[in-house]
Amino acid sequence: MLAVGLLRVFYFEKGTSYYFHSIPFIVKLSLFVIVALVSIYPTLEFLSWSKSVKQRKVPAVTDRKMRTLRAIIHWELHGVIVLLLCAALMAKGIGSLR
Repeated sequence: MLAVGLLRVFYFEKGTSYYFHSIPFIVKLSLFVIVALVSIYPTLEFLSWSKSVKQRKVPAVTDRKMRTLRAIIHWELHGVIVLLLCAALMAKGIGSLR
């Protein structure tokens, strides 16, 4: 998905000058990177549970860690919602700096 988006920006569609002068695009790209980076922690945590799960045991997780993981995932979901909003704004041409 990212590769297709980058191809559209650099080789197809309206070109880099259009996209990089669009506030919704810049916010969308920034949010995409932030959500991707933030998702590393929960992913590594979930992968560390695989040994317990394979043994059919419940992974040992403290309440604090569970709250942290839940909060991170909720913030990621909010980021994705804003990302989708930015995509809709871009489609309508709203927020262009030209």
